[in-house]
Amino acid sequence: MAARIEARLKELGITLPALPQPGGNYLPARTVGQIVYLAGVISIHAGEVIAGTAGAGRTIEEGYAAARACALIQLAVLTTYLGSLEEIKNIVTLNGYVNAAPGFPDSPKVINGASDLFVEIFGEAGRHARTAIGVPALPRNALVELQMTVEVKADGWPNILSGPNPHIPDGTAR
Repeated sequence: MAARIEARLKELGITLPALPQPGGNYLPARTVGQIVYLAGVISIHAGEVIAGTAGAGRTIEEGYAAARACALIQLAVLTTYLGSLEEIKNIVTLNGYVNAAPGFPDSPKVINGASDLFVEIFGEAGRHARTAIGVPALPRNALVELQMTVEVKADGWPNILSGPNPHIPDGTAR
């Protein structure tokens, strides 16, 4: 029988993207206790950066799709890092940054692209505390960047306090 989250992704017609190459000297994920801290990811679809500025050439709807693309990348990172999305107990926080024109008031509507997806996939466990901020620039002129934290299930998943991650021999995500 397929795992619950895997089945839900299939039901929604969602395929997780390939992981992008890190843009610097950092880890894509780090676990402390039962919390996994994820580095920020920028909006990429089919290997291309979704670029531009909300309120100056890019719409709320395009931003919403870009935030959703970021959320899918974060799920791909978590799949690689944890071995399975079934290890996620809760999405804890989501910090969303929107490359926005001065005075753009709708960053929360843009970041709903990620928030709505997490609730679609995880139900109540996908609800999270959130920040949605308009900023004057993002790496590679990306339209959206997302950083988040998740809580993993206590039973059965090794973490930084209980030993190395068996899915990642050298401790770094691929």
